[in-house]
Amino acid sequence: MSLSPRAHTLSDFDFVLPEHLIAQHPAAERSASRLLDARAPELVDRIFKELPDLLSEGDLLVFNDTKVVKARVFGEKASGGKLELLIERVLQGNEVVAHMKVSKKPLPGARVHLCGGIRNGGFDAVLLGRWPDENGPLFRFALQGAKGETPWQLMDQFGHLPLPPYIARNQNAEVDPDEAEDAERYQTVFASHPGAVAAPTAALHFDEKVLAALKAKGVETAAVTLHVGAGTFQPVKTENLAEHQMHTEWYNIPLPTLAALERCRQRRGRIIAVGTTSVRTLESWARSGQISGDTNIFITPGFEFRVVDALITNFHLPKSTLMMLVSALAGYKHIMDVYQHAIANDYRFFSYGDSMLLERRR
Repeated sequence: MSLSPRAHTLSDFDFVLPEHLIAQHPAAERSASRLLDARAPELVDRIFKELPDLLSEGDLLVFNDTKVVKARVFGEKASGGKLELLIERVLQGNEVVAHMKVSKKPLPGARVHLCGGIRNGGFDAVLLGRWPDENGPLFRFALQGAKGETPWQLMDQFGHLPLPPYIARNQNAEVDPDEAEDAERYQTVFASHPGAVAAPTAALHFDEKVLAALKAKGVETAAVTLHVGAGTFQPVKTENLAEHQMHTEWYNIPLPTLAALERCRQRRGRIIAVGTTSVRTLESWARSGQISGDTNIFITPGFEFRVVDALITNFHLPKSTLMMLVSALAGYKHIMDVYQHAIANDYRFFSYGDSMLLERRR
């Protein structure tokens, strides 16, 4: 689903970010990260644990409860050439869809050996073809473990937690000394539905103390699920935004959340999305009427929001679809001012970085 942008082009969403502002590790404490209160033209620098003071009784926070899986696996072709898979989606049976990094791609029917292969305690995979069609960007594999394990079991046993490409550590090696830290901190405290290859990072700032303070304030919480795909990191390459092909992700809105949304509207509370993935889920449902399915909604300036009143989100990549989404919500000029303030005041950017609170421009 795509809505035609108005006057903006790709170059409008570019900015220069000093490399030292790209967070390589999380803050020592989740809620000790910074929060830029950007609800009004006058920006206020805060700490995330102050969030409950900024919300009102009767507001509804909507989280994405997806869980990041150990989707990165290393292996080799029969010829010995190294390869890496990033499993994006589990299909029926033992089949998966994955990104493949390899010098020369094998042909359909080829068997590759992952984590040493079955003979050496790992598992094998047979390449079935491209996905979602013969010209698709991803690859479909049938996984074969020694004991008939499911793809979920194989990833849990042999896989590595994928991190965004801008976290320049040892994540592309089979041994990563920071993996234990990431296993805890690159998951939200309420992650419960496995299937994402990237975390809903705005929710990483919430801890039990903040959640308790929100409950005491009378702020209701609810959850949706959107399994974040690697496409969220893909840059837009066309100057004309209407030519961009948006990636597809699976979402679900449970019935208790639909009820919470209705209660919030009845009491005239605000619906506050935690993260852009929650925005995409709620606005996809508002347009399609489908509480579960695939979405490729592309939100750019000019988009008419039907559900979300406010947004908690991190700072995003230049020229990204997420920059376009926040500009659509809060106004292009305001977002450009927010980002310049964040850079001038040394906010930490991207997945392990700081956050901001935005309100929808009426």
